This record gives sequence, structure tokens and C-alpha cells, in this order.
Amino acid sequence: MTPSDAPQSRWSDLDRPPLNVPALRRGLLRPDGLWTSLDVVDSTGSTNSDLAGRAASLAEGAVLVAEEQTAGRGRLDRTWTAPARSGLFFSVYLTPGAVPVQRWGWLPLLAGVAAATGLARSAGVDTALKWPNDLLVTVEGEERKTGGILAERAGDGVVIGIGLNVSLRTDELPAPTAASLALAGAVSTDRETLLRGVLRSLEEWYGQWRAADGDAAASGLQEAYAAGCATLGRTVRAQLPGDRTLTGEAVAIDGDGRLVLSSGDGLREPVSAGDIVHLRGAEGGLT
Repeated sequence: MTPSDAPQSRWSDLDRPPLNVPALRRGLLRPDGLWTSLDVVDSTGSTNSDLAGRAASLAEGAVLVAEEQTAGRGRLDRTWTAPARSGLFFSVYLTPGAVPVQRWGWLPLLAGVAAATGLARSAGVDTALKWPNDLLVTVEGEERKTGGILAERAGDGVVIGIGLNVSLRTDELPAPTAASLALAGAVSTDRETLLRGVLRSLEEWYGQWRAADGDAAASGLQEAYAAGCATLGRTVRAQLPGDRTLTGEAVAIDGDGRLVLSSGDGLREPVSAGDIVHLRGAEGGLT
């Protein structure tokens, strides 16, 4: 048998070792903590779909991580795939309970703030937020997407999925507008360190938001999101449901988590859902 014919083992790429599940559980599962279970699978279609399908039997704080996702989903049913162990692909199950349902729309934005905060601490990478659910890093002076967030109702709660490109090399990128933490100069690409950092940050922000009954202003979430949002201050094009398009300057994130656009005639319109394109301008690229 030649080396190229040899079967691939879980240690076939020594630069991308498998996650140490016992160590992660020791570090994250605490009697008084948010995270109640943590499982890692070698491969699955989508961690979000897996958790959503079991939501009725899950306790809040369940975490599911995949070493490889073969049918990961982003917004608008876009696919998210990457080489095995090259990133972090995980979902969590949260049940906000007494928080008014109309405030649950802040959860994907909360996950973005938590991810950016956690990555700043654990990877030393400045991660910006593109409304509503993209994580951006700067590579060679250009903003590029390194991660995304998808939240969906399931059972009595919400499943939040986060996908992060960690060690993808240039020739592995799915598109020229994509990037990885490694390409952005991360001081660490240890996925266990990064996962612990993001989940601890998520626990902190979720705790603050829930203690404030989901009030984004009172919990500091609205201010934190606006401070880290690369969309604000930019001219953007919003592709809205019903084939409607709106172009204007992104001027604010309102109390409901909507992006407020100011058009040329001075009118302001909140956008609650849509595909946002950063238009080319003084800052550089089209994203």
C-alpha cells in the first residue's frame, strides 16, 4: 500500500488534531454554569439540525460540536463546508424562559458580540460584526468573512449555531472574500482554547441579557454590538424579502436589533431581515 492509498485517520493532519472532549468538559461544565452537556461528533450534516431535532429532550445549555460539517447552513440556506478539524462548528441550545419572545431576536446578535469578545481574548484577533450574523477579520487590508451565526426556534427555546474558519489555508478558502483566523494573524489557533473562550463569553453575555429581561440597552448588548459593527457608518444595499432593494447609510441598531438605514431623502427605515452588502467606498472592499 502506498502512502496515498493509506486510510485517513483522525490524526492524519497533525496541524489539525482532534478536540479533547474530556478536557473541554472539565473546563466548561460546572454545576452552577450555563453549559450542561458537551458532545463532539466526528462528522454530521449540521449541528443546528441535530440539536433542533432533539430540542424536546434537551436541557438548556446543551452544546454539540462537529469536527466536520457536511451540510452546514447559513442564512438564506447557504451551505457552509470546510475541511475536517479546520474550524469550529458548534451549536448551543438556550431557553430564555421569562424573557419576552419579541426580544429573542437579539440572540444571534448577542452570539456575534460573544464570539468577537471571546476571539479577541483567546486568539488576539480583532473581529468585526457585519449585521446581522457575519464575523469579519482583516487580511492584507481587506475585510473578509471568517465566521457566521444561525439562530432558529426549536422546542421551547432557540438553537444558535456558530461556524468559524480557524486554520484554513489560502488554497482552501471557499471564496476570495473568505478568510480564517490563521490568515488574520491569530496568536493561537488551538481550537480548544478558542471554543472555551467563545463559550465562556457567550455564557457571560447571555447571563447579562437574561438578567435584564432581554433588554438590550440595559444589559449593555445594544451598545456593544454597535461598537463592534462594521456595517454602521457604511453605505449598504439591503436585499429585502419580496425582491425589494434599499440603499442607504447604516446609521444605527435600534432597540429591536434592526439595522436602521438613512436614504438620500432623509428618511430612516429599519431593516429586520435581509441580505446586506457593504458597498465599495473609502473603506475599501465590497462585501
